[in-house]
Amino acid sequence: MSLRILGAHKVFRARGGARVTALDGIDLEAREGELLVIVGPSGSGKSTLLRAVAGLEPLDAGQILIGDHDVTAMPAGRRDVAMVFQEAALFPHLSVAANIGIGERARGSDRRAVESRVREVAATLAVDHLLGRMPGELSGGERQRVALARVMIRVPAVCLLDEPLASVDAELRLRMRGEIRTVQRSLGVPMVHVTHDQVEAMAMGDRVAVMDAGRVLQCDTPAEVYARPATTAVARIFGPLPMNLLPVGEGMVVGVRPERVRVCGIEASGRAGSVVEVEPAGEECLVGVRLDDADTDVLARLPWSEAPKIGDRVTVAWRPEDEHHFDPATGERR
Repeated sequence: MSLRILGAHKVFRARGGARVTALDGIDLEAREGELLVIVGPSGSGKSTLLRAVAGLEPLDAGQILIGDHDVTAMPAGRRDVAMVFQEAALFPHLSVAANIGIGERARGSDRRAVESRVREVAATLAVDHLLGRMPGELSGGERQRVALARVMIRVPAVCLLDEPLASVDAELRLRMRGEIRTVQRSLGVPMVHVTHDQVEAMAMGDRVAVMDAGRVLQCDTPAEVYARPATTAVARIFGPLPMNLLPVGEGMVVGVRPERVRVCGIEASGRAGSVVEVEPAGEECLVGVRLDDADTDVLARLPWSEAPKIGDRVTVAWRPEDEHHFDPATGERR
């Protein structure tokens, strides 16, 4: 069973009566058994799209299909969609075990079967030792695991995750990425995961949809989107660091990834400039070079052992095969 979004439009009224287009003709598919990650800056429409699929936000135009069923006008409770929010919405007066099993009990499932299934999914997500606790006794990461367990206890038609890892620490976030993938594979249903974290998107997605200003700019495997961004907007949005974009005359914009930029002494061939920023990043550093011949900075990612000093005169260079070429008028890849 797949999830298809066809021509989705949504406009909000802002203060003063201004119209804000949140979704501008979105066409997107999450295939059966696929983890589709939606990534984009704040305000790009990611969460609005998820809420529309869940039935929490009506569309102004367009369709949402789950399998062969048009659910566009269907109430949220009848769509068979499970959703995990950024802040885990647990019932504070119920234990962890009761929170995990509440949906199945509401559907009239056998009590013993529900208890058995609660223990099973709790063990999978390493919260089985917390079953007797109350939500107020849990850490943020533990609450998110419980919220995931509540999804996993049944097999919904579609599973939606709205930045579920945003409020957990870096170590737990890394571990939970793998756990979410485990959940997704065990459910075997389309899962749509919204995030603004580029590394998370690259690590988790079978495919990645890059959104900006209410539109899907590109949807493909993470490796393909990274290697061949379709537009300058995708080049800026997708990746651990934004791509450097440099005008070349009037007919070309050249893009190059920071990790492909070499920083050499001023006597070397390349484009000359001055180091304006050196930012430590573990064994690496990020170096900003302000070019003499352009009103722009070039960002390079270098080993810390090669870090220059702020104020140093240097040249930057890269191999021709590392260049990406874009049309300056449309931003589209050439």
